[in-house]
Amino acid sequence: MAETRRSIALVDDDRNILTTLSIALQSEGYATRLYSDGEAALRALTDNPPDLAVFDIKMPRMDGMELLRRLRETSDLPVIFLTSRDDEQDEEAGLAMGADDYIAKPFSQRLLLARIRAILRRAAPLGEVGSVGEQVATESVQPAAPMLERGRLQMDPSRHRVTWAGLPVSLTVTEFLILEALAQRPGVIKSRNQLMDAAYPDDVFVDDRTVDSHIKRLRRKFRVSDPEFSAIETLYGAGYSFADG
Repeated sequence: MAETRRSIALVDDDRNILTTLSIALQSEGYATRLYSDGEAALRALTDNPPDLAVFDIKMPRMDGMELLRRLRETSDLPVIFLTSRDDEQDEEAGLAMGADDYIAKPFSQRLLLARIRAILRRAAPLGEVGSVGEQVATESVQPAAPMLERGRLQMDPSRHRVTWAGLPVSLTVTEFLILEALAQRPGVIKSRNQLMDAAYPDDVFVDDRTVDSHIKRLRRKFRVSDPEFSAIETLYGAGYSFADG
């Protein structure tokens, strides 16, 4: 039987980024589709959706934010945003509109590939056989990671899904990894460096503000389901911990 490769759409007005990312993704077994502006991408992604899309935010004709807004009217296609390092407002707006994750430029290709694999695993139906090369096929038959339960929190690492008191909480991959690092050892203080190590490869630099921003978003998302949520505690000068309750 012929192998069906997962397809990734790349949308960026920088031709060098499109070419570089396309080569990296194809070397991992993915098929790629390249678009240099949002208008062309919207038509193509609507008519023939890929498995995942990576958008730059700042583009001519139609920027990534408007592209995501229009796409979300009819599609739940997984999307990763590429942002400038200081565009925290754009990151917040993109996540609020339904982006699955964001990565700040300049970025590590290894980080982007890891996020793509994690989001595709989360989006795949249970029992689906991997179709991107031998590596993914091998991963698909490994035993599922055990559920992590801490009081009202339940985490499914194999699908990156989270519930609090039975209600779903939609997290980005980065947020999930930070929360998982905290919840694995309730009451133990995790420094910002330890949380960075949990969420990012070791060749990616992120500053303290990035981790703090992820923690703020985590708290806000849980408080939508539970206004009294207080399970993530701040230990000023030391880091964060998870209260198992």
